[in-house]
Amino acid sequence: MYLSLVYLLTMPGGWFGDRVLGPRRTVAVAGAVIMLGHLTLALPSAGTFYAGLGLVAIGSGLLKANISTMVGQLYDGPDDPRRDGGFTVFYMGINLGAFAAPLIIGTVGESVNWHLGFALAAAGMGLGVLQFLLGSRHLAAHSGVVPKPLSAAEKSSTLRKAALWAGIAAVAYAVIGFSGSYTLNWILVPLTLLGVIVPVLVLVRIKRDRDLDRDEQSKMSAYIWFFVAAAVFWMIYDQGGSTLSIFAAASADNSVLGWEFPVSWYQSVNPVLIMALAPVFAWFWLALNRRGKEPSTIVKFGSGLVLVGASFFLFLAPLSIAEGGHKAAAAWLVAIYFTQTVGELLLSPVGLSVTTKMAPAKYASQMMGVWFLAVTAGDATTGLLSIAGVDLNRPGVVAMEAALAVVAGVAVWMYRSKVKSLMGSVR
Repeated sequence: MYLSLVYLLTMPGGWFGDRVLGPRRTVAVAGAVIMLGHLTLALPSAGTFYAGLGLVAIGSGLLKANISTMVGQLYDGPDDPRRDGGFTVFYMGINLGAFAAPLIIGTVGESVNWHLGFALAAAGMGLGVLQFLLGSRHLAAHSGVVPKPLSAAEKSSTLRKAALWAGIAAVAYAVIGFSGSYTLNWILVPLTLLGVIVPVLVLVRIKRDRDLDRDEQSKMSAYIWFFVAAAVFWMIYDQGGSTLSIFAAASADNSVLGWEFPVSWYQSVNPVLIMALAPVFAWFWLALNRRGKEPSTIVKFGSGLVLVGASFFLFLAPLSIAEGGHKAAAAWLVAIYFTQTVGELLLSPVGLSVTTKMAPAKYASQMMGVWFLAVTAGDATTGLLSIAGVDLNRPGVVAMEAALAVVAGVAVWMYRSKVKSLMGSVR
């Protein structure tokens, strides 16, 4: 649910960068909010725990869409051959932190306490903000410009609407609370439903915008294919931190030569593989591009879907071992993460790149938010299944998810010519 909320907030985060502060200043503010969130998480109480998660989610929503837009602004245009490689290197940088966090924060959290771990995370975020401010002179000049600033009338209208909806939510939850019928599902269910509904509404609104010319409308039609493919991919992939982690804690042999390592360390497997493989993929795409043999974006997407489906078919083996009353070897989980990582490198950095290529000028930063809404849709679907009581570790459920991803990947391959024609000059 937390992941779904993080990515749901990328849409207003992108809007904030487009209409209020511009991408560069929004990223700086986002880093400060994330740091404050981790400091709040370091305080030992239930209230500060939820407040801290909320601050980290808000900061992440502001950060994700805008920093990706800034990477796209480093290149000359949508056809710059360095673009996909650049996003792959950017992706590698993200995963450097994702690799270190479970090893450092996870170890401190499990061996000392999690509040100290969150304090260390706040210190790391503070250093990141400082580095960003000092290095901003190397960024594209127009990353500091507000693409479409709000007029005075729009500012007033936006504030009134925000106050109205905040008031309605506050009154509704106050009534529920005083009635004595409040449970956590009163928060989880509405947010999860929003995670499924909002992405659809946003895509429909952009697609129907009469300010878009025919070429932009065509690209948005093509983009829907990428969006749906990404939603299916993330529905499975993001279970690495939930379904796979639960299985690892309960049914895996988490030991090497008799030494048992923390379960949180599994979360470092994907990032270290990303760091090892991302430069290889960046070099590979450039080499193929020079020879005129680089596969199209839609082919990369289809391949990524097939691989994430294959990873869950692979998951059936350790599930079968566990059902037999034995502990599954850690190597099974590493193999699953490896397969997912290769699929991720085929889909995610390429998805970031194609979003910046196909985004209508009017929705530059907001389109990055739309891309991240695909993660929201996928994670929210998984969340709805969990709330409905579906056991995501059941072999039948795992097999159905795997089959869905493979079928979706094959469908993307089959209709690649149609999608390419809608993409216009973008490849």
